Amino acid sequence: MSRAFPSITLRWLPVWRRNLRVWRKLSGPALIGNFGEPLLYLLALGYGLGGFIGEVNGLPYIVFLASGIVCASAMNTASFEGLYSAYTRMAVQNTWGGMLATPLSIDDIVLGEILWAGTKSLISSVPILLVAALLGVVHDFSALGVLPVVFIVGVCFGAMALVVTALAKSYDFFIYYFTLVITPLFLVSGVFFPLDGMPDAVRIGAQLLPLAHAVDVVRPLMTGQPLSRLALFGLLVPLLYAAGAFWLATVLFRRRLIS
Repeated sequence: MSRAFPSITLRWLPVWRRNLRVWRKLSGPALIGNFGEPLLYLLALGYGLGGFIGEVNGLPYIVFLASGIVCASAMNTASFEGLYSAYTRMAVQNTWGGMLATPLSIDDIVLGEILWAGTKSLISSVPILLVAALLGVVHDFSALGVLPVVFIVGVCFGAMALVVTALAKSYDFFIYYFTLVITPLFLVSGVFFPLDGMPDAVRIGAQLLPLAHAVDVVRPLMTGQPLSRLALFGLLVPLLYAAGAFWLATVLFRRRLIS
């Protein structure tokens, strides 16, 4: 089994383009599904729970929550794409097998899937950002800086999901990943509440995980607060996760599909 780092060429583009064309046929229901649940979180918790909480870190709770929901939506969208959709293309539809009969390699397919997961996160986050703006919880046009951060989140979690897909024998396997990885990240990354009041172990542990760093960047961009260089530097964490997961997913898929 080759453990060399994947080669990066533009041959990923046909994989990405193929997924885009398929998505466009189902874009209406897909968009509704992508932002329906986050929108419910924003309205129900932002206005409902926010009425009891009041302000958090000097912000109305719905304003505080909106930035976290954008990041969480990007994480969930990329995870579903890298798990269920990628597994379907690989094991059920045998789309990957057809691609491997062309000059495309495993490296090209995995990179194309990762970048598509990042694109899906971007697509799903834009409507949420627009709704947040209509609700008046976006400060100004600096919120557009959220878009590249959302893409990084999607690439990171898309790559991580593909590692799980490379090991999966059925769809049921993904339940463990959502229960043991995605749900804890959803709860301890500053989406619903600030981490300052949490125990030191939780607060320090969250800084070793990718989603909290994205929230630290997105929240100032959406609320008009100062964005520190340290927060921007923290984006290296999801980028490192993405690079490591890209390599590991490629190694595992080489073993599964070629060896």
